[in-house]
Amino acid sequence: MRRLLALAALAPFMLGGAKPVLVPDVSQRDIQIVYSFTGAELLLFGAILYPGGRQPDRPVDVAVVVKGPVEPIVVREKQKVAGIWVNADSARFRSAPSYYAVATSRPLGQIVDERTSAIYELGIRNLQLSPADADTPDEANRFENGLVDLRQRANLYAEQAGAVLITDGVLYRARIRIPARVPVGTYTAETFLIQDGRVVAAAVRDINIRKSGFEQYVARAAEDHGFLYGILAVALSVGLGWAAGALFRRF
Repeated sequence: MRRLLALAALAPFMLGGAKPVLVPDVSQRDIQIVYSFTGAELLLFGAILYPGGRQPDRPVDVAVVVKGPVEPIVVREKQKVAGIWVNADSARFRSAPSYYAVATSRPLGQIVDERTSAIYELGIRNLQLSPADADTPDEANRFENGLVDLRQRANLYAEQAGAVLITDGVLYRARIRIPARVPVGTYTAETFLIQDGRVVAAAVRDINIRKSGFEQYVARAAEDHGFLYGILAVALSVGLGWAAGALFRRF
């Protein structure tokens, strides 16, 4: 925090342009998932360096977006047939983010318009999910809503209005929760400085989420030696089932 205050004080000497500059940072750049992992809380903070060291007369807002790696996904719709739930229609998405969370200093509708939100993908409803095989726009919207609902219930998609605190118009901070079942990969933490409904500055930091210890060994074995891993998993299941049966027969 002292380093950020020093940077803010040096702003008149560091800036030669007419636009403000963001200096962001993240409390954890590397998150390791082990057997006891119950999630993590990221602190995203930084400073706003203004041209000439002078703050603008009009207030500014900050939006922070943490996004996981994109992945293709198939969403299936279940229907009840003869009293049994079965898979019916489905839709494939080319590039859905595996994790998405946005925190803002005020509600998004009060700081940016719909066009700006769509350009920068600010807000869950503005994600470009790219449905690949939906027949009609209504069908695409239905499956998009289903995908968003599923990931919100799993805490993989989240919006936090008013969660970014701005101090003296210079320093900002926000906390974003990373759930226990978060996918591994390289994440991005994007910070947007917003004034009069426009994004006037942006910056990004990378976050690496990876498995460690025994979990990393199992994941690597499954990826590099899939056939042997499958045989071992089946053999282990059969062995444990036989051992459990023998134990219950004894008692």
